[in-house]
Amino acid sequence: MQSSLLAQYRKELQEELQSILQWWICHMVKSSFEFNGEVDAYNKVLTHASRGLVMYGRILWTFSAAYQLQNRKEYLVMADRAYEGLMRQFKDAINEGYFWSIDHKGVPLENRKQLYGQAFALYGITEYAAATNNPEALKKAIEIYVLMEESGKDKVNNGYWEARAHDWSILEDMRLSEKDPNVAKSMNTHLHILEAYTRLAQEWPNEGLLQAIDQLLALFKKHIIRSSTSRQQLYFLTDWTPVGDFESYGHDIESSWLLYEAACLPGLEKRKIEFAEIALQMATASSVAVDIDGGLFYEKDLLNNHLNKEKHWWPQAEAMVGFFNAWEIGKKEIYLDRSWSSWEFIKAKIRDNKNGEWFWGIHEDGSLLSLPKAGFWKCPYHNGRACIEIIKRIKSYEI
Repeated sequence: MQSSLLAQYRKELQEELQSILQWWICHMVKSSFEFNGEVDAYNKVLTHASRGLVMYGRILWTFSAAYQLQNRKEYLVMADRAYEGLMRQFKDAINEGYFWSIDHKGVPLENRKQLYGQAFALYGITEYAAATNNPEALKKAIEIYVLMEESGKDKVNNGYWEARAHDWSILEDMRLSEKDPNVAKSMNTHLHILEAYTRLAQEWPNEGLLQAIDQLLALFKKHIIRSSTSRQQLYFLTDWTPVGDFESYGHDIESSWLLYEAACLPGLEKRKIEFAEIALQMATASSVAVDIDGGLFYEKDLLNNHLNKEKHWWPQAEAMVGFFNAWEIGKKEIYLDRSWSSWEFIKAKIRDNKNGEWFWGIHEDGSLLSLPKAGFWKCPYHNGRACIEIIKRIKSYEI
Protein backbone atom coordinates (compact mmCIF):
# COMPACT_ATOMS: atom_id res chain seq x y z
CA MET A 1 0.00 0.00 0.00
CA GLN A 2 2.76 2.42 0.97
CA SER A 3 4.77 1.62 -2.17
CA SER A 4 1.79 2.24 -4.42
CA LEU A 5 1.06 5.56 -2.71
CA LEU A 6 4.65 6.71 -3.12
CA ALA A 7 4.65 5.70 -6.78
CA GLN A 8 1.44 7.62 -7.38
CA TYR A 9 2.74 10.63 -5.41
CA ARG A 10 5.91 10.77 -7.49
CA LYS A 11 4.05 10.39 -10.79
CA GLU A 12 1.57 13.15 -9.96
CA LEU A 13 4.29 15.54 -8.78
CA GLN A 14 6.39 14.94 -11.88
CA GLU A 15 3.38 15.98 -13.96
CA GLU A 16 2.63 18.91 -11.65
CA LEU A 17 6.18 20.24 -11.77
CA GLN A 18 6.14 20.21 -15.55
CA SER A 19 2.75 21.97 -15.56
CA ILE A 20 3.87 24.71 -13.16
CA LEU A 21 7.11 25.44 -15.00
CA GLN A 22 5.42 25.41 -18.41
CA TRP A 23 2.98 28.02 -17.10
CA TRP A 24 5.88 30.27 -16.11
CA ILE A 25 7.56 29.80 -19.48
CA CYS A 26 4.33 30.71 -21.28
CA HIS A 27 3.16 33.63 -19.12
CA MET A 28 6.13 35.30 -17.43
CA VAL A 29 8.79 35.80 -20.13
CA LYS A 30 9.16 39.46 -21.14
CA SER A 31 12.48 39.55 -23.00
CA SER A 32 15.75 37.64 -23.29
CA PHE A 33 16.64 38.52 -19.70
CA GLU A 34 13.41 39.88 -18.17
CA PHE A 35 10.21 38.56 -16.65
CA ASN A 36 6.80 40.15 -16.35
CA GLY A 37 6.22 41.76 -12.98
CA GLU A 38 2.81 40.29 -12.23
CA VAL A 39 0.05 38.04 -13.50
CA ASP A 40 -3.30 38.24 -11.74
CA ALA A 41 -5.49 35.38 -10.59
CA TYR A 42 -7.11 35.23 -14.03
CA ASN A 43 -3.87 35.09 -16.07
CA LYS A 44 -3.87 38.78 -17.04
CA VAL A 45 -0.36 40.27 -17.30
CA LEU A 46 0.09 43.59 -15.47
CA THR A 47 2.73 45.25 -17.64
CA HIS A 48 3.65 48.11 -15.28
CA ALA A 49 4.20 46.02 -12.13
CA SER A 50 7.53 46.28 -10.37
CA ARG A 51 9.83 43.28 -10.18
CA GLY A 52 11.58 41.98 -7.09
CA LEU A 53 14.91 40.41 -6.24
CA VAL A 54 13.12 37.59 -4.45
CA MET A 55 11.15 36.67 -7.57
CA TYR A 56 14.27 36.57 -9.75
CA GLY A 57 16.25 34.59 -7.18
CA ARG A 58 13.42 32.09 -6.75
CA ILE A 59 12.90 31.67 -10.52
CA LEU A 60 16.64 31.11 -10.88
CA TRP A 61 16.69 28.49 -8.12
CA THR A 62 13.59 26.64 -9.33
CA PHE A 63 14.54 26.31 -12.98
CA SER A 64 18.16 25.45 -12.12
CA ALA A 65 17.00 22.72 -9.73
CA ALA A 66 14.39 21.43 -12.19
CA TYR A 67 16.98 21.27 -14.96
CA GLN A 68 19.19 19.08 -12.79
CA LEU A 69 16.25 16.84 -12.00
CA GLN A 70 14.75 16.45 -15.46
CA ASN A 71 17.43 17.70 -17.90
CA ARG A 72 14.95 19.70 -19.99
CA LYS A 73 16.68 22.34 -22.11
CA GLU A 74 13.86 24.86 -21.75
CA TYR A 75 14.46 24.93 -18.00
CA LEU A 76 18.10 25.83 -18.49
CA VAL A 77 17.06 28.62 -20.90
CA MET A 78 14.82 30.07 -18.16
CA ALA A 79 17.62 29.77 -15.60
CA ASP A 80 20.02 31.54 -17.97
CA ARG A 81 17.45 34.33 -18.40
CA ALA A 82 17.02 34.77 -14.65
CA TYR A 83 20.77 34.78 -14.04
CA GLU A 84 21.37 37.38 -16.75
CA GLY A 85 18.54 39.51 -15.38
CA LEU A 86 20.02 39.44 -11.89
CA MET A 87 23.43 40.48 -13.17
CA ARG A 88 22.21 43.18 -15.56
CA GLN A 89 19.42 44.80 -13.57
CA PHE A 90 19.72 43.92 -9.87
CA LYS A 91 23.45 43.78 -9.17
CA ASP A 92 24.81 46.93 -7.51
CA ALA A 93 28.12 47.59 -9.27
CA ILE A 94 29.00 50.41 -6.87
CA ASN A 95 28.08 49.22 -3.37
CA GLU A 96 27.89 45.46 -3.99
CA GLY A 97 24.97 43.23 -3.28
CA TYR A 98 21.63 43.27 -5.10
CA PHE A 99 18.84 45.84 -5.25
CA TRP A 100 15.52 44.96 -3.62
CA SER A 101 13.36 45.90 -6.61
CA ILE A 102 13.27 47.44 -10.08
CA ASP A 103 10.43 49.12 -11.98
CA HIS A 104 8.83 47.76 -15.14
CA LYS A 105 11.56 49.45 -17.22
CA GLY A 106 14.37 47.81 -15.27
CA VAL A 107 15.39 50.92 -13.30
CA PRO A 108 16.25 50.37 -9.60
CA LEU A 109 13.18 51.18 -7.51
CA GLU A 110 14.22 50.18 -3.98
CA ASN A 111 18.01 50.04 -3.73
CA ARG A 112 18.18 48.95 -0.09
CA LYS A 113 19.88 45.69 0.81
CA GLN A 114 17.26 43.47 2.41
CA LEU A 115 19.11 40.45 3.82
CA TYR A 116 16.15 38.25 2.90
CA GLY A 117 16.66 39.29 -0.73
CA GLN A 118 20.42 38.79 -0.64
CA ALA A 119 19.77 35.27 0.67
CA PHE A 120 17.54 34.42 -2.28
CA ALA A 121 20.08 35.81 -4.72
CA LEU A 122 22.68 33.57 -3.06
CA TYR A 123 20.32 30.58 -3.10
CA GLY A 124 19.48 30.96 -6.76
CA ILE A 125 23.00 31.67 -7.97
CA THR A 126 24.39 28.69 -6.05
CA GLU A 127 21.82 26.37 -7.63
CA TYR A 128 22.60 27.85 -11.05
CA ALA A 129 26.31 27.23 -10.48
CA ALA A 130 25.53 23.60 -9.69
CA ALA A 131 23.31 23.24 -12.76
CA THR A 132 25.83 24.75 -15.17
CA ASN A 133 29.18 23.91 -13.52
CA ASN A 134 29.87 27.62 -13.92
CA PRO A 135 32.82 28.66 -11.69
CA GLU A 136 32.04 32.35 -12.22
CA ALA A 137 28.54 31.86 -10.83
CA LEU A 138 29.90 30.02 -7.80
CA LYS A 139 32.37 32.86 -7.27
CA LYS A 140 29.48 35.35 -7.27
CA ALA A 141 27.61 33.22 -4.73
CA ILE A 142 30.63 33.16 -2.44
CA GLU A 143 30.94 36.93 -2.80
CA ILE A 144 27.37 37.38 -1.51
CA TYR A 145 28.09 35.14 1.47
CA VAL A 146 31.24 37.11 2.35
CA LEU A 147 29.35 40.40 1.98
CA MET A 148 26.53 39.23 4.23
CA GLU A 149 29.01 38.12 6.87
CA GLU A 150 30.95 41.39 6.73
CA SER A 151 28.12 43.91 6.36
CA GLY A 152 24.88 42.16 7.31
CA LYS A 153 25.81 40.45 10.56
CA ASP A 154 25.30 41.69 14.12
CA LYS A 155 28.74 41.02 15.53
CA VAL A 156 27.67 41.91 19.08
CA ASN A 157 24.41 39.99 19.60
CA ASN A 158 24.80 37.50 16.73
CA GLY A 159 22.35 36.97 13.93
CA TYR A 160 21.68 39.14 10.90
CA TRP A 161 20.03 42.53 10.42
CA GLU A 162 16.77 42.67 8.53
CA ALA A 163 18.13 45.27 6.13
CA ARG A 164 20.85 47.77 5.42
CA ALA A 165 20.79 50.91 3.26
CA HIS A 166 22.00 50.94 -0.35
CA ASP A 167 25.59 51.45 0.82
CA TRP A 168 25.24 48.92 3.68
CA SER A 169 24.95 51.65 6.31
CA ILE A 170 22.29 51.65 9.06
CA LEU A 171 18.70 51.83 7.83
CA GLU A 172 15.87 53.12 10.03
CA ASP A 173 13.00 51.27 8.34
CA MET A 174 14.02 47.63 7.96
CA ARG A 175 10.59 46.09 7.27
CA LEU A 176 10.48 43.19 4.85
CA SER A 177 6.93 44.10 3.78
CA GLU A 178 4.12 46.42 4.79
CA LYS A 179 2.55 43.79 7.03
CA ASP A 180 5.76 43.24 9.03
CA PRO A 181 6.79 45.33 12.05
CA ASN A 182 9.93 47.44 11.85
CA VAL A 183 12.28 45.24 13.86
CA ALA A 184 15.99 44.49 13.75
CA LYS A 185 15.69 40.73 13.24
CA SER A 186 13.14 38.12 12.19
CA MET A 187 12.71 34.39 12.06
CA ASN A 188 11.89 34.56 8.35
CA THR A 189 15.10 36.29 7.29
CA HIS A 190 17.24 33.96 9.41
CA LEU A 191 15.49 30.89 8.01
CA HIS A 192 16.24 31.84 4.42
CA ILE A 193 19.80 32.85 5.17
CA LEU A 194 20.22 29.38 6.68
CA GLU A 195 18.61 27.82 3.61
CA ALA A 196 20.96 29.67 1.25
CA TYR A 197 24.05 28.99 3.35
CA THR A 198 23.16 25.29 3.48
CA ARG A 199 22.92 25.10 -0.32
CA LEU A 200 26.23 26.94 -0.70
CA ALA A 201 27.91 24.56 1.76
CA GLN A 202 26.79 21.62 -0.36
CA GLU A 203 28.68 23.09 -3.32
CA TRP A 204 31.51 24.84 -1.49
CA PRO A 205 32.61 23.12 1.74
CA ASN A 206 34.20 25.83 3.89
CA GLU A 207 34.92 25.87 7.61
CA GLY A 208 33.83 29.47 8.13
CA LEU A 209 30.56 28.83 6.31
CA LEU A 210 29.93 25.70 8.37
CA GLN A 211 30.51 27.68 11.56
CA ALA A 212 28.02 30.32 10.41
CA ILE A 213 25.42 27.58 9.78
CA ASP A 214 26.09 26.07 13.19
CA GLN A 215 25.61 29.49 14.79
CA LEU A 216 22.32 29.93 12.96
CA LEU A 217 21.07 26.56 14.21
CA ALA A 218 22.07 27.56 17.74
CA LEU A 219 20.14 30.84 17.39
CA PHE A 220 17.04 28.99 16.26
CA LYS A 221 17.22 26.68 19.25
CA LYS A 222 17.98 29.42 21.79
CA HIS A 223 15.87 32.36 20.62
CA ILE A 224 13.46 31.46 17.83
CA ILE A 225 11.87 28.07 18.62
CA ARG A 226 9.69 28.19 21.70
CA SER A 227 10.61 25.05 23.61
CA SER A 228 7.24 24.99 25.37
CA THR A 229 5.21 24.76 22.13
CA SER A 230 7.74 23.81 19.39
CA ARG A 231 6.52 26.84 17.45
CA GLN A 232 8.50 29.92 16.51
CA GLN A 233 8.71 33.52 17.65
CA LEU A 234 8.64 35.71 14.54
CA TYR A 235 10.15 39.10 15.43
CA PHE A 236 12.95 40.41 17.64
CA LEU A 237 14.79 43.51 18.79
CA THR A 238 18.55 43.77 18.35
CA ASP A 239 19.26 41.85 21.57
CA TRP A 240 16.76 39.08 20.66
CA THR A 241 13.98 40.43 22.88
CA PRO A 242 10.75 39.05 21.34
CA VAL A 243 8.30 41.45 19.67
CA GLY A 244 4.63 40.56 19.12
CA ASP A 245 3.03 37.18 19.57
CA PHE A 246 2.07 35.42 16.33
CA GLU A 247 2.24 31.81 15.21
CA SER A 248 2.89 31.21 11.51
CA TYR A 249 2.04 27.62 10.69
CA GLY A 250 3.56 27.64 7.23
CA HIS A 251 6.87 28.90 8.58
CA ASP A 252 6.84 26.32 11.37
CA ILE A 253 6.42 23.34 9.06
CA GLU A 254 8.88 24.84 6.53
CA SER A 255 11.47 25.40 9.24
CA SER A 256 11.09 21.84 10.51
CA TRP A 257 12.65 20.39 7.36
CA LEU A 258 15.02 23.23 6.42
CA LEU A 259 16.61 23.21 9.87
CA TYR A 260 17.05 19.45 9.67
CA GLU A 261 18.53 19.73 6.17
CA ALA A 262 21.16 22.16 7.50
CA ALA A 263 21.91 19.90 10.45
CA CYS A 264 22.60 17.01 8.06
CA LEU A 265 25.66 18.73 6.58
CA PRO A 266 28.96 16.86 7.11
CA GLY A 267 30.60 18.18 10.26
CA LEU A 268 27.34 18.89 12.10
CA GLU A 269 26.59 15.36 13.29
CA LYS A 270 25.63 16.46 16.80
CA ARG A 271 23.18 18.95 15.36
CA LYS A 272 21.61 16.26 13.17
CA ILE A 273 20.48 14.20 16.15
CA GLU A 274 19.25 17.32 17.93
CA PHE A 275 17.29 18.70 14.98
CA ALA A 276 15.81 15.36 14.00
CA GLU A 277 13.92 15.49 17.27
CA ILE A 278 13.10 19.18 16.80
CA ALA A 279 11.75 18.45 13.29
CA LEU A 280 9.37 15.86 14.68
CA GLN A 281 8.26 18.16 17.49
CA MET A 282 7.61 21.03 15.07
CA ALA A 283 5.72 18.79 12.64
CA THR A 284 3.56 17.50 15.48
CA ALA A 285 2.88 21.05 16.68
CA SER A 286 1.99 22.12 13.13
CA SER A 287 -0.52 19.27 12.86
CA VAL A 288 -2.85 21.16 15.19
CA ALA A 289 -3.34 23.76 12.43
CA VAL A 290 -4.39 21.18 9.81
CA ASP A 291 -8.10 21.48 8.99
CA ILE A 292 -10.32 18.47 8.38
CA ASP A 293 -10.00 19.03 4.62
CA GLY A 294 -6.20 18.63 4.81
CA GLY A 295 -5.42 22.33 4.38
CA LEU A 296 -3.13 24.24 6.73
CA PHE A 297 -4.44 27.41 8.38
CA TYR A 298 -2.40 30.57 7.87
CA GLU A 299 -1.54 32.01 11.30
CA LYS A 300 -2.75 32.87 14.79
CA ASP A 301 -2.58 36.15 16.70
CA LEU A 302 -2.04 34.91 20.24
CA LEU A 303 -2.51 38.31 21.88
CA ASN A 304 -6.05 38.62 20.46
CA ASN A 305 -6.71 34.87 20.31
CA HIS A 306 -7.57 35.15 16.62
CA LEU A 307 -7.01 32.25 14.23
CA ASN A 308 -6.65 33.29 10.60
CA LYS A 309 -8.31 30.40 8.76
CA GLU A 310 -7.26 31.46 5.28
CA LYS A 311 -5.30 28.79 3.42
CA HIS A 312 -2.53 30.25 1.30
CA TRP A 313 -0.67 28.32 -1.37
CA TRP A 314 2.78 28.29 0.19
CA PRO A 315 1.98 26.76 3.63
CA GLN A 316 0.28 23.89 1.80
CA ALA A 317 3.41 23.27 -0.31
CA GLU A 318 5.63 23.39 2.78
CA ALA A 319 3.27 21.02 4.59
CA MET A 320 3.80 18.48 1.81
CA VAL A 321 7.56 18.50 2.41
CA GLY A 322 7.59 19.07 6.16
CA PHE A 323 5.27 16.16 6.94
CA PHE A 324 7.05 13.92 4.42
CA ASN A 325 10.34 14.76 6.13
CA ALA A 326 8.83 13.91 9.52
CA TRP A 327 7.68 10.56 8.10
CA GLU A 328 11.20 9.81 6.89
CA ILE A 329 12.65 10.62 10.32
CA GLY A 330 10.01 9.11 12.59
CA LYS A 331 8.50 6.43 10.30
CA LYS A 332 4.98 7.14 11.58
CA GLU A 333 2.36 6.71 8.87
CA ILE A 334 0.37 9.70 10.12
CA TYR A 335 3.02 12.06 8.76
CA LEU A 336 2.97 10.51 5.29
CA ASP A 337 -0.83 10.68 5.37
CA ARG A 338 -0.68 14.40 6.21
CA SER A 339 1.77 15.06 3.41
CA TRP A 340 -0.49 13.29 0.92
CA SER A 341 -3.58 15.04 2.35
CA SER A 342 -1.89 18.40 1.78
CA TRP A 343 -1.41 17.49 -1.87
CA GLU A 344 -5.01 16.30 -2.15
CA PHE A 345 -6.21 19.62 -0.71
CA ILE A 346 -4.04 21.55 -3.17
CA LYS A 347 -5.50 19.65 -6.13
CA ALA A 348 -9.03 20.30 -4.90
CA LYS A 349 -8.81 23.92 -3.72
CA ILE A 350 -5.53 25.67 -4.61
CA ARG A 351 -4.45 24.52 -8.05
CA ASP A 352 -6.06 26.32 -11.00
CA ASN A 353 -7.19 23.23 -12.89
CA LYS A 354 -8.40 25.33 -15.82
CA ASN A 355 -5.68 27.92 -16.46
CA GLY A 356 -2.64 26.46 -14.71
CA GLU A 357 -0.42 27.28 -11.70
CA TRP A 358 -1.82 27.69 -8.18
CA PHE A 359 -4.09 30.39 -6.85
CA TRP A 360 -2.84 32.48 -3.94
CA GLY A 361 -5.31 30.75 -1.66
CA ILE A 362 -8.83 30.67 -0.28
CA HIS A 363 -10.79 32.47 2.42
CA GLU A 364 -12.23 30.64 5.41
CA ASP A 365 -15.50 30.18 3.50
CA GLY A 366 -13.68 28.58 0.56
CA SER A 367 -13.95 31.55 -1.79
CA LEU A 368 -10.92 32.58 -3.83
CA LEU A 369 -8.34 35.09 -2.62
CA SER A 370 -8.10 37.39 -5.65
CA LEU A 371 -4.38 38.00 -5.33
CA PRO A 372 -1.68 37.56 -7.99
CA LYS A 373 -0.92 34.13 -9.38
CA ALA A 374 2.64 35.33 -10.06
CA GLY A 375 4.56 38.39 -8.96
CA PHE A 376 6.76 40.01 -6.34
CA TRP A 377 6.09 37.28 -3.75
CA LYS A 378 4.26 34.59 -5.75
CA CYS A 379 6.90 32.53 -7.53
CA PRO A 380 7.39 28.90 -8.67
CA TYR A 381 9.55 28.33 -5.59
CA HIS A 382 7.32 26.89 -2.86
CA ASN A 383 5.20 24.70 -5.11
CA GLY A 384 8.04 23.87 -7.53
CA ARG A 385 10.37 23.03 -4.67
CA ALA A 386 7.77 20.83 -2.96
CA CYS A 387 7.48 18.81 -6.17
CA ILE A 388 11.26 18.60 -6.62
CA GLU A 389 11.94 17.66 -2.99
CA ILE A 390 9.40 14.87 -2.79
CA ILE A 391 10.24 13.48 -6.24
CA LYS A 392 13.89 13.26 -5.21
CA ARG A 393 13.09 11.72 -1.84
CA ILE A 394 10.77 9.09 -3.29
CA LYS A 395 13.38 8.21 -5.92
CA SER A 396 15.69 7.15 -3.10
CA TYR A 397 13.28 4.33 -2.18
CA GLU A 398 12.83 1.06 -4.04
CA ILE A 399 9.22 1.07 -5.10
